[in-house]
Amino acid sequence: MKTQLQIDLTFQQILSLVKQLPRQQKIKLTRELEKEAIDTKLSRLLKTFRTNDPDLDTITEEAESVRQEIYDKQKR
Repeated sequence: MKTQLQIDLTFQQILSLVKQLPRQQKIKLTRELEKEAIDTKLSRLLKTFRTNDPDLDTITEEAESVRQEIYDKQKR
């Protein structure tokens, strides 16, 4: 049986607890925090590059269509 608790802690209290951790656990905690920060930055970066612009296949199809029209007009 698990019991769920919610504890309100200040930043200073958390910092005090972290300082009490053994070195290896501090390193592990640091890595987890870095992962979270990197994930957040990566998500923001990917969102920035997300676009509704046409992809290369669409551009290629349109270019081929226009080329064909020009070619057909020249044949007449």
